[in-house]
Amino acid sequence: MHSIATIAAIVDQHAEDAAFLWLRRRREIDGSILDETDIGRIDQRLDANIEGLMAAGKAGWDAAQARFTDYAEPGELFALGTLALHWGDADLVAIAIDAAASLGEAGLSSLSAAVARTPREKLRPFVAKWLDTRDAPQRCLGLSALWHHRVDPGPRLHDLANHSDARVRSRAVRLAGALKRRDLLPAVLAGLDGETPKERLTAALACCLLGETRSAHPVVDKIVLTEPGLAEAAIEIRLLTTATKAGKGWLQKHLEQPALRGLATASVGLFGDRAVMPWLIEKMREPELAGAAGVALRDLFEVDFGDTDLFVVDPAVIGKDFAHLDDSSLPVADRVEAW
Repeated sequence: MHSIATIAAIVDQHAEDAAFLWLRRRREIDGSILDETDIGRIDQRLDANIEGLMAAGKAGWDAAQARFTDYAEPGELFALGTLALHWGDADLVAIAIDAAASLGEAGLSSLSAAVARTPREKLRPFVAKWLDTRDAPQRCLGLSALWHHRVDPGPRLHDLANHSDARVRSRAVRLAGALKRRDLLPAVLAGLDGETPKERLTAALACCLLGETRSAHPVVDKIVLTEPGLAEAAIEIRLLTTATKAGKGWLQKHLEQPALRGLATASVGLFGDRAVMPWLIEKMREPELAGAAGVALRDLFEVDFGDTDLFVVDPAVIGKDFAHLDDSSLPVADRVEAW
């Protein structure tokens, strides 16, 4: 990190924009509105602001740190962690890790995102240290680095997958699934009885990746029915790991359940079967299902819908029955039908 001549206002703006853009990216990446091209544009702007902070050297770090002091939020921590890791400065990395502690799981998630945007060679000096420490959050960070960069830690993953801390254990199980480590299947199966629904869902996905869908699906099905906050992810896992015919039958049952009708409708597009379009257009005429039908439409067609007039940002345009909705983008059934 070098100290160079800078314009303070510009550097401060880089720090603010980097935090904002990362938060927006995190919100939109799993959303239904922006496609890969749109996310790519956000990435370009995010990278430009990070590069601006790096080019500013010490002034860039000071701006990012001051921003976090004033606004101790995940986006600000992401910028702080990204700078520290890219510079490879152990003291600055330690500052970022200490800052993350105040944000709990959100802080760990922010640093994990910073790790994901850091080249593997720059992480190498830190990962072994993180995995060897007794500090659970740092072990989680080390496992996140291995997962993001798909690096197999070898035999030591066994101990991590059986760790006493659920956070460490869950991340190790996730990595075991991603790396197809069938030798760790006993630990992955044990995760199906984990302490929290999130841990159980992580283990279920790992089981599916290891070919053990028969063991995983009952756990996924229960989460769909009992955990509203995880139901969307659970439905996606279930459909993507189930044969098409059986998956359609499973989804049909959930379309008939009022509490799950919206999520189930949004998942219809995962099958890639455009024969469902007439039914989907009819759902677009129902205020409570229009948003979900729009999500399914986006999954069915690899189209930049921003270049069409099929979606509107003002629900009132569709009709008075839709005016109360706060969705940021809704499909217009008549336009979709004509399209």
